[in-house]
Amino acid sequence: MDDTAALKKTPLHDLHLSLGARMVPFAGYDMPVQYPAGVMKEHLQTRAAAGLFDVSHMGQVVIKAKSGKYEDVALALESLVPVDILGLAEGRQRYGFFTDENGGILDDLMITHLDDHLFVVVNAACKDADVAHLQKHLSDTCDITVLDRALIALQGPRAVEALAELWADVAAMKFMDVRHCRLHDVSCLVSRSGYSGEDGYEISIPSDMAVDVTKRLLEHPDVEPIGLGARDSLRLEAGLCLYGNDIDTTTTPVEAALVWAIQKARKSGGARAGGFPGAERILLELDNGATRRRAGLKPDGK
Repeated sequence: MDDTAALKKTPLHDLHLSLGARMVPFAGYDMPVQYPAGVMKEHLQTRAAAGLFDVSHMGQVVIKAKSGKYEDVALALESLVPVDILGLAEGRQRYGFFTDENGGILDDLMITHLDDHLFVVVNAACKDADVAHLQKHLSDTCDITVLDRALIALQGPRAVEALAELWADVAAMKFMDVRHCRLHDVSCLVSRSGYSGEDGYEISIPSDMAVDVTKRLLEHPDVEPIGLGARDSLRLEAGLCLYGNDIDTTTTPVEAALVWAIQKARKSGGARAGGFPGAERILLELDNGATRRRAGLKPDGK
């Protein structure tokens, strides 16, 4: 058992306790696995209305080229991921993954083009290794800054109505749009994305204001707090990968059925084909297929 005194705490830790959360060690943090309603009701709440998740344990990183040019930071990150970053429009986000020399997946991440820099969100369990990976390979040409901010996810069919009470323009955002805005008079970064299989938003908030914004959202009658248990069941039901479970260094993007996340520019014959770790194997599998592939199982009954 982990010593809970040694566990890190997110800015919302005390709020979780006040809401009756059952806390468990996860990725070095003391995190809510469920609230009094239980995992099943929390899962259904997110599918029917809106659920609010604390994902502040994840890593938020800014990468900026020393030259100050977006083109330079985009091409730098492309040396580590098989994703088209140069072609990513400003204010847009894209899913990607770090690969190793054997074509395995080191971690998956979200990548956003903001002005002249990139904002990336990495998994909690991998964030120290991911930051070290970025520093090792990009520090000569880029500045890498780890942000100390909270991160929450508001997910479900009623998420847009709940968030629109704080910022009306949120309804006009398209999937994978990212915008700076003020929520409850707090400067936040909002993306229309998430990992539940539902419509929703992820909101980066200054740590000292995270409780205020979160409480304001929880005041909406359609919003309930959701723990890690339902977060896992929701992403599993939606067929979304969890690093360390469905994908890892023994799994290539092709084997993981993540070919959709590799854009034409990085494939064979593309404008910037290859040039990332494990490219030889990954491009070969893209062209010829892999010997195994991730597939979903649909249960029959309980």
